[in-house]
Amino acid sequence: MLVKPIRLKLIACMFAALPLYSAASEWSYSGHSAPDHWAMLDANGNYSTCAKGTHQSPIDIPSASAKHINAASASLGIDYQRSPLDVVNNGHSIQANVAGDSRLEFQGKTYKLLQFHFHSPSEHLYNGKRFPMEMHWVNQASDGSLLVIAAMIKSGEKNAQFEHIWNKILPQKKGEHIQISQAQAPDLGRILPSVSKHFFYKGSLTTPPCTEGVQWVLFEQPLQLSADQISAFQSIFTGNNRPASAINQREIDED
Repeated sequence: MLVKPIRLKLIACMFAALPLYSAASEWSYSGHSAPDHWAMLDANGNYSTCAKGTHQSPIDIPSASAKHINAASASLGIDYQRSPLDVVNNGHSIQANVAGDSRLEFQGKTYKLLQFHFHSPSEHLYNGKRFPMEMHWVNQASDGSLLVIAAMIKSGEKNAQFEHIWNKILPQKKGEHIQISQAQAPDLGRILPSVSKHFFYKGSLTTPPCTEGVQWVLFEQPLQLSADQISAFQSIFTGNNRPASAINQREIDED
């Protein structure tokens, strides 16, 4: 999210956000390349924040102690649209790179939607409760700063927005890409809960290089996928969640 200094910084941020993983310092969720070892996997120290960072994600959200703020102070406006998708199995998750002009505004700054991806089980917890899955929408502003929208996923009704492409959107093999046209793609604006409060906090990417300074916005109301839809993802990826990090006296806000 690198050419001239400013452009190089933006590109380096984008790579961290997408993310595009380096085979030279490959990481995973188990064994000798599990989260506890991420900081040691890159000889150049690029992953050191994974161990030394003090504002890491995910966390266990303590809703009872969240600071209530005026909803207007959050000023969250989401304008996600139906857009063509490049869906890839990157070996760590199913990631959909988003074309088009989906964006959001938060506290007066505009962020463009780059991609969305999934974790199972959820990375964040709500009062110690973990969900079967979690979905992340990664957004980037023109200055390179990142904002991640997150929603927990629980088992329930079949998700109609994903239903007609769920088999296509889940490439089975690492490196496999599937192109989804705009007409076939889900309406991203209709996937997010229509009515929900939110948690806000400052954290990091949940994958190497664990870059901090990421604004997190978490929907309190979970999404629903059917048991079959959840199982379809878990047949490819399960346990692709980073353990919760210490809050370290960070402020957690709730609108």
